[in-house]
Amino acid sequence: MMDSPDDILTLLPARLKEARRTQGLSLEAVANLSGVSRSMVSQIERGESSPTIATLWNLTRALQVDFAGLLDGEPASDRIEVIRTGDVPRIDKMGQGLRIRILSAPEEAGQHEVYELLFEPGGTLVSKPHTRGAREQLSVIEGTLVVNSGQATQTVNTGDTARYAADVTHSITASNAAARAFLVVRHA
Repeated sequence: MMDSPDDILTLLPARLKEARRTQGLSLEAVANLSGVSRSMVSQIERGESSPTIATLWNLTRALQVDFAGLLDGEPASDRIEVIRTGDVPRIDKMGQGLRIRILSAPEEAGQHEVYELLFEPGGTLVSKPHTRGAREQLSVIEGTLVVNSGQATQTVNTGDTARYAADVTHSITASNAAARAFLVVRHA
């Protein structure tokens, strides 16, 4: 983090502008997404106005950037975020005979989600339909899984990838052996 308020005020305009350009967004698009006027976004990027916390929060949400990350000393392109294995969030109460590790960033929930699935023999995950147009991609790392999507059923072996509709009831079940897979959920 920065050492003084002056450091923050010096760095913030460039970081916001960099984030907007990285996203390929115009000032108008950021204004529409954030609810902050176009002229205010421009003034903040030029360092002519200091945003309130509420304004900064709205801008970071619109730009899909980490609030604290904007204030770090090095640019985002010079950082690598590492989440150590013991710190990866898990879902333990979903499915049966299954552990789920959440690999995607929290701000991507409901958009693009990545999970590691660790099945015990016979373990299963049954999912209700996601949003209309949602799709899943399941890549099996070890073992054999049976995927059901609507009325379709496929067996997916080590090294195979299955892509299927997730806007219908769907399930993933391990055969009589343990299995490990990566699941990508893409919401429409």
